[in-house]
Amino acid sequence: MTSSTLLPNITRLAHELRLFGIHAGAERRSAEALAASYHPLEYLRLVLEDEKLQRQERTAKMLSTRAKFRSDANLEDWDHHHERGLSKTQFREVATLGFYQNRENLLIVGSTGTGKTHLAIALGKKLCNEGVGVHFYSVNLLFEECQAEKVAGRYLNFVFRLKKLPVLIFDDFGLRSYTHDEATILIDLLEERYHKGSVIVTSQVDPKGWTKLFEDPVIGEAIVDRLTKPSRQIIFGGPTYRDKVGTKPVETGKQKG
Repeated sequence: MTSSTLLPNITRLAHELRLFGIHAGAERRSAEALAASYHPLEYLRLVLEDEKLQRQERTAKMLSTRAKFRSDANLEDWDHHHERGLSKTQFREVATLGFYQNRENLLIVGSTGTGKTHLAIALGKKLCNEGVGVHFYSVNLLFEECQAEKVAGRYLNFVFRLKKLPVLIFDDFGLRSYTHDEATILIDLLEERYHKGSVIVTSQVDPKGWTKLFEDPVIGEAIVDRLTKPSRQIIFGGPTYRDKVGTKPVETGKQKG
């Protein structure tokens, strides 16, 4: 039986078995195997690797969609030429996701426009690529969603789902003070995550000042304790990056002589 008659059967079986990576790469891999006289086991290894990679890509895409990132950002797009206090060595270290592997929180602090949210989303996307579940929240919108879930009678289920996620991203923490009810929501989300999952927090406020954001100092101290212990911090400085990317030279036409 020739490859021209075998290949359609292989692709059909792969599709029926939902082996979509093998289905997509069978023809290319078969041509490679024939041209290079691969051992049958080498061919099998290659098509199985295609299947594994395709499944990883599908999972990463699904997790990234579920994460609801507010923008598209990747670690590969990070501009190291813009001075903001994060060295290449520090960047490479945080990009290894060691904070997640050690079940630590990551606190990204700096003034507006310095790239805090970009870095948080880029790290979140890399986590998704590694098969890790993530959810991105602007803190103010998080509280609005929690209130809506309470009205609908689904709050406990909502909190339970978020507790199970390995990583939460809280963006723009500390833009305002928080009520007792909002502080209670944060405790509900953070209590069961302690030493079990990670939270990435972006904030313009130094963590030393976070307790002042809460009207109840006792619950405020408990929240700050759960966010900062254990944690790693990245402190951004320098001018806003938005000024750099938002200012473009204006081209003028040549003057006629």
